[in-house]
Amino acid sequence: MTTELLLPSPEERSALWSELVAQAEAYFGDVESLPVAPTLNQADLQALLDTFSLDEPGSRIDVLHRFTRELKRHQVHTPHPCYFGLFNPAPAFMGILGDCITATLNPQLAAWSHSPLAVETERRMIHAFAGKFGLSQEHADGCLTSGGAEANLTALLCALTERWPGVLDSGVQSIAARPVFYASAESHHSFLKAARTAGLGRAALRTVPVTDELQMDSDALRRMIEEDRGLGYEPFLIIGTAGTTGAGVVDPLVAISEVARANRLWFHVDAAWGGAAVLVPELRAVLSGIETADSITFDPHKYLSIPMGAGMFLTRHRYALSRIFSVSTAYMPKEGERLAVVDPYVHSMQWSRRFIGLKLFLTLATTGWDGYARILRHQSEMGDLLRGRLTASGWSIVNRTKLPVVCFTPSDEEWDMAMHQRASDAVVESGSAWISTIMLGGKKPALRACITNYRTGPEHIETLLVVLSNVRDGLSTRTRR
Repeated sequence: MTTELLLPSPEERSALWSELVAQAEAYFGDVESLPVAPTLNQADLQALLDTFSLDEPGSRIDVLHRFTRELKRHQVHTPHPCYFGLFNPAPAFMGILGDCITATLNPQLAAWSHSPLAVETERRMIHAFAGKFGLSQEHADGCLTSGGAEANLTALLCALTERWPGVLDSGVQSIAARPVFYASAESHHSFLKAARTAGLGRAALRTVPVTDELQMDSDALRRMIEEDRGLGYEPFLIIGTAGTTGAGVVDPLVAISEVARANRLWFHVDAAWGGAAVLVPELRAVLSGIETADSITFDPHKYLSIPMGAGMFLTRHRYALSRIFSVSTAYMPKEGERLAVVDPYVHSMQWSRRFIGLKLFLTLATTGWDGYARILRHQSEMGDLLRGRLTASGWSIVNRTKLPVVCFTPSDEEWDMAMHQRASDAVVESGSAWISTIMLGGKKPALRACITNYRTGPEHIETLLVVLSNVRDGLSTRTRR
């Protein structure tokens, strides 16, 4: 029977489930003993893939066992507690189970009637987080996204169509003026992609200078808007960043909001990572002003440890999404038309899509807001510990943020970017930890370490310090020669 080509017998499924669970459990227990980063050799990877024949398929148990084993050998282990890298956390266990359930039941979230509980669950998540960010429950709206890039593009489209509704039918070529929008020099490059995707082009994105603290210079922003208008450009959007990728810095959201309101511009906050600070009472003030935003990007797959991908777009404008994405078709299900519900396919960029929100819902429903506050507080404390230990070990901290992103450079030596990169490469090649380099403000090179794992503890901070000390000694010796 052809059925068994895609659905094995109950006995074989049981064996495959057992193999999968065994591999997963082994990884949970062994990840700390693995090198954080792999040796990079593309030829070896091609040779490995050659052992899997698509013309002569192997047994399911063998393919599952071998590929999972090899994947563990050939990836940066972002779930490793000594991964101090980008915003890629160890996934929460209930989130892993949520992804497994979603893959098994495969709910289709285009139409409300096809999976009403799934759609309503995601709506509940949207309103729960909107409330945490201070948006009105009566007017707040939003959608789950694949990640921050999709959410940021959605924000740009909302701002564009709010200013020029005719774009929906006639396109950007119908705009008589030359649209421009503003983001800081430290903002995420997804906005450059958004400008290109929306047909505005790179020139539409105005890069606002940052202060010595790496925050958007709100005075420079005001001047740029005035100058652009004088030159015949038409501003329509300002973006504030709440937790920059490089240094974890939060822009002056209150001041930016005032500029936006004074100029009647859409105010978007990219809080993809740092937005989770709203869940920690002592960190909430860091995001002061975010409650005035017209829209917010937030990624639960970053600071909330939800498996990728799980992004979120929130807005205070209840009908903005439907205005952009509403379409009428004859082939979509009609069962929900008599109900006061909204089909997701007319409410977001995606059409057919998976149940993104289940992994977030299961994790939050079993962890709670207070539980998350404790987890995030721990990570913040580890960031403070890392700063203190680095300072005591002869390093200087060169960024200022209450969030656990730590940028540092030697206190008694002047390293250029090449030297910082050699140090970062040596740390990664050691297999004991993973860090990266960053150019702050476009001119200050530094090493960067971020606490992005709920399992990271003081012992892992010490591991990093030992590796850094060895690497620095080695580089200094080599330089003296």
